[in-house]
Formats: sequence, C-alpha cells, structure tokens
Amino acid sequence: MIRFCVIAFQILLLAVLPAEAQKPNQPHGEPVIINRDTLFRFYTGQGMFTVKERADIVNNRLAAITNRIDFNPDSLKLKNDTSLSVIYYGSQVMLALSDKDASFSELNRPQLAASYLQILKKNLGNFFSNNSIKEWAINIAEAVAVIGLLILLIWAVNRAFRWVKLKTLKAWDSRLAKLAKKGAPVGYAARLRPFIVNIVRVVRIAIVILLVYLSLPILFFIFPASKPISTELLSYVVNPLKDIALSLFHFIPNLLTITVIYIVTRYIVKLVKFIAAEIESGSFTIRNFYPEWALPTYNIIRVVLYAFMFVVVFPYLPGSESKVFQGVTVFVGVLFSFGSSSAISNMVAGIVLTYMRAYKLGDRIQAGDVIGDVFEKNLLVTRIRTIKNEDITIPNSTILGSHTINYTSSSKTLGLILHTSVTIGYDAPWKTVHELMINAALSTEGIQQEPKPFVLQTDLNDFNVTYQVNAYTDQPARMAVIYSALHQQIQDKFNEAGVEIMSPHFTSLRDGNRIQIPDDYIGKDYKSPGFNVNKEK
Repeated sequence: MIRFCVIAFQILLLAVLPAEAQKPNQPHGEPVIINRDTLFRFYTGQGMFTVKERADIVNNRLAAITNRIDFNPDSLKLKNDTSLSVIYYGSQVMLALSDKDASFSELNRPQLAASYLQILKKNLGNFFSNNSIKEWAINIAEAVAVIGLLILLIWAVNRAFRWVKLKTLKAWDSRLAKLAKKGAPVGYAARLRPFIVNIVRVVRIAIVILLVYLSLPILFFIFPASKPISTELLSYVVNPLKDIALSLFHFIPNLLTITVIYIVTRYIVKLVKFIAAEIESGSFTIRNFYPEWALPTYNIIRVVLYAFMFVVVFPYLPGSESKVFQGVTVFVGVLFSFGSSSAISNMVAGIVLTYMRAYKLGDRIQAGDVIGDVFEKNLLVTRIRTIKNEDITIPNSTILGSHTINYTSSSKTLGLILHTSVTIGYDAPWKTVHELMINAALSTEGIQQEPKPFVLQTDLNDFNVTYQVNAYTDQPARMAVIYSALHQQIQDKFNEAGVEIMSPHFTSLRDGNRIQIPDDYIGKDYKSPGFNVNKEK
C-alpha cells in the first residue's frame, strides 16, 4: 500500500511538473539541457551567479558525470536542510535549490527538489544507456585512427632519417676521398663516421619517443574516464614550457639591465685596450710607466672590470636569490680556494715578475740551470726554448724564488761580455798571451771591435797562469756559437805562435819531449830535443 502511494505521488509530480504551472508574469528562465532535451528551468540566480551562469554550471556538471565510464544514476542523492535542498552525485554537488526557486512553482522546496531528482535519474539514465555503446564504438574508432596515424608518422620518420643518414654519409665519404687525393690525413676524420651515425640515430629515437608521448594524451582524452590522465600528461610538457616562457618574459627587464651593464663595461675595456696599445707602441708615454707594462696592466684591469661587472650583474641573474644557487657558488668558491693555492701563488709571481721587468719575450736568460730564449710568459708559467730546441716550462713562483740572469737586457747598450779562460805556462810572456787572446777575440764573428776585448790574469797556479779574455757582443742569442768560434780562434792563434795551452793540466819535461801543438803547425825541420845532462865537477 505504501509503495503504491509513493508511485502515485511520483506520477502526480511528473504529470504536474511538465506543465509547469507558472504564475502570472513568470520570467522565461534558463534551461537545464541533456541531449537537446530541456529538463527544467532556473528562474533566479544564486549567490554571485546570474540565472544563465547558474544554468551553464549545472549543464557542465551534468555533462561531466555522463562522460564518466562508471556513471550510475542511482548515485544521485538529495539532501534537505533548513535553507537549501542539494542534489549530489556521490560527494559532488550537482545543483542546489532555495525557497526562492520554489516560489516559481506550486511545490515547496523539498517537493521541487525531489521532482528534479527524479527527472535527473530518469533522463540521465536513459541518456547513458542510449549513448554508451555508440560512444564506446566512436571512441575505439578514434583511438584506432590515432594509433594508425602514429604508426604512419613513425614509419615516415624512420624513412626520412634513413635518407638523411645515407645522404650525410655519402657526402662525408666523398669529402674524405677528395681530401685523401690531395694528400691530407683523413684517418681522424674517418673515425668520426660512427659518431655521426650515432648522432643521427639518437635524434631519430628522440623524435619517435616525442611522437609516442604526444599521442598518449590524445588517446587518453578520447575516453572520458581517462581524460584526467591526458591532462596530467600534457601538463608534464606544457607546464615546464609555460614556466620557461613566463620566466623569460619576466626576465626581459633584468636582461635589458644586464645588457646595458655589459655594453658599458665592454666599451670601457676597449678604451683601456686602446690606451695600452698606444703606450706599448710608444705613441705617448706616462712617467715611470714602461711600455712593456702596458699589455699586462690592460689584462689586469680587464679582469678587474669584468669581475666588478659580474658582481653588479649577479642580483639580476635568474635564481640568484635561490638558496641552492647561493650554496653552489659558495661551494665553487671553497673548491677554488683550496685547489688553486699554487696557481694563485704563480699568478702573483707572474704579476710581480712583469713589474720587476726581469725579462721579456725573446730575451736570452738563465733561470736556475736552464739557459734559453723566453718564447712565452703568462700569469702562471714562463716557457724557455734552449739552443737544443727543448721547450722547458718553469712556474713563475720558482723563477721568483731564485735568481735569474738576463743576457739580453743590456746587450744593445752596454754590450754583453763573453769570457773564457786558458792556462799558459810561465815560460810564455804574458804580453804575448794577451795579444794572442785579444787577436783571437777580434777575429771571432759576433765579437764587437769596440769596445776592445781585454784580458785578465785571474790565477797564478803552481804550473801555469790563468788568462781570461773578455769580449763584447750584441748578439746574446748566438752565445753558444760565438763561444765555440772564440775557442777555435784561441787554439789557432796560440798554435800559430807556437805557444802551448796548458789546459787541461799536464806535466812535461822540456828536455827530450815533443812540443804539444798539432803537427800542421810544426815546421818540417823540427826535431824533438834531446836530454841535457850536466855533470857536476
């Protein structure tokens, strides 16, 4: 009996509601529509929403739940309280009715809400049952089409990259063949061929993965139940790109500031470089500032200016306020401090050596036991090339910590004095020895005629006297050759004069011993003297 009364009451509501007995002058209202069928109308707004906005929101909510694969009309529930009647789908609010809505009907608010609930269950259930199979068929067909298009695109990408690889390798081999005909070494270039193939393969795989990833959101979007997954997959790509674009857009003012600071610093550096070049070339001078200081000073000022520019620019860099960014910079600074102590000491030594003017490029110097020409000097090391073409690298701190001999610095003004010593017996007159040594020096190529060479007697040994010849030259780079030629001339002059050179030391008995000079300088009638024996009476 109770069930019969309930059914009769529902039939009465359904019979009365479609007629929607309206009051005189009742507004037209905004419809709630499912599948082009008007279920009921709203005649008043709610909260901040107008009548049309309210109807659109309810329509969107109903469309959303009907697209769910697990939709069940029985999940629609009604809850009445003192001021509102709310229809839920699960825990989601579908619509809410107030007493003002009931004023446009012959029913009270709970009765009107119950009638709307029955209308929704009936029409939504019919809509879902009538369209689920058709929608599934359409969705499956669309998914198959997307998969087919994806396979076609992957096939096209593979064909395109196969063509690109063949063309690239053909052009590469042709180029190598031409270079080989010209005699160029192509072994290293030939080893790059697999590297090029791998690059093409990696790019092809990356594009295929990108196509597959972009097709997944499309496939998930086709089926209503998986639309959230589609949105999430797209967000993994779209959100980072959007964040990057927004970051770049917001970075434009700071970028302009950084650009202005960089341009100003760059032109200041160019001005300093111009002044340094003019000083180095001698176009103008600064008191107590040497031309060879110009370029090193410019390099120091340039480093200082760019370091100052970085300090000024740093707050404008993206992420400069981040704790991670600041932590990384501190960590790098600590590593630099601990790991570059020797490098910094060499830099300081390089700067000190520059302003000490101990040597410059091209000078012949002796650093420790190394003699050679300076062909490179920087803040860290000095490189010297010996007369044997040995390139020796010496840290600047090592050079600063020891003495350095510069053979070039005064050779063009005062002249570099080359000196060598010989030992001659006491039986040779010292004036004769002086004359022979000076003549030998003047006959040596590379020795200056003026100032005139001079001889010093440095030692009176037990069996001989040490004579040192000193001669001037302005060619320090030829020291080894000049020394060799000087020694040759000394030998020739002494041999021609018949004076024995007692170096190295040896002892001889004059009576009965042959003279110690080459046979070419001994006359044909020369005979070794015999021993003189004196008999004492």
